[in-house]
Amino acid sequence: MKFRLKASGLHLLGSAAALSLVWGILYLGWYRWPGWYLDDVLSLIGVMAGVDLALGPTLTLVVANAAKSRRELTRDIGVIVIVQLAALVYGGIALWNGRPLYYTFSVDRLEMVRASDLDPDQIAQARTKNPELAPHWYSPVRWVWARFPDDKKAADSILWSAISGGSDIIDMPQYFRRWEDGLPDLRKKLKIVDKLGNLSAKDVERVKARMIQRGFGPDQPITMIMTGRGAPLVAVIDPSSAHIQALIRSK
Repeated sequence: MKFRLKASGLHLLGSAAALSLVWGILYLGWYRWPGWYLDDVLSLIGVMAGVDLALGPTLTLVVANAAKSRRELTRDIGVIVIVQLAALVYGGIALWNGRPLYYTFSVDRLEMVRASDLDPDQIAQARTKNPELAPHWYSPVRWVWARFPDDKKAADSILWSAISGGSDIIDMPQYFRRWEDGLPDLRKKLKIVDKLGNLSAKDVERVKARMIQRGFGPDQPITMIMTGRGAPLVAVIDPSSAHIQALIRSK
């Protein structure tokens, strides 16, 4: 039993180190708050942890036997490690492809844009027409203003594309502008919590209670919805400076 426990413990340490490296890089680069929440990655992380931190070391505890030959033991543990690596690679690729690249203000809301949301053609146009805000594989998360173009024909085309299920303005980085440029428009779009969309009645009451706990008045026009793949957040914004003071969970 001592041999089994030692083998399982070493396996657990190795698995934890590999997971920590992958998660640490992705978290520090892209998934810091509010990225992990808006992208709803906890379920995927749970599966990765289950396979790599629970299943793998447990199976090693079962198969490890001091009576086995080194070749047989290496083969058995090797099969387990291969399965773990497959899960780690799959999860890592999914997290990489879904990593947040932008938090956008557009029209009347804040929205998260993931790497997988961007079309290669739009990226190519952005690198030509808007290189300052164009995405690259190494780009960190950036806050931007996704402003519709002044050309009415182009704006109508984008609007129709969004309505018909195609690309929206937030998926077109060639039109992105600096976050600071959009703040005057952002101030005009602030609402009281009751007027926000994307929230159920229970969500609204929950957000109001959390705002009061943090010293904000829910009856003041200081909020804006922020959406992603997961549950929405409510951004509390200072009307004078347009500084985001808090991001309140709706669930």
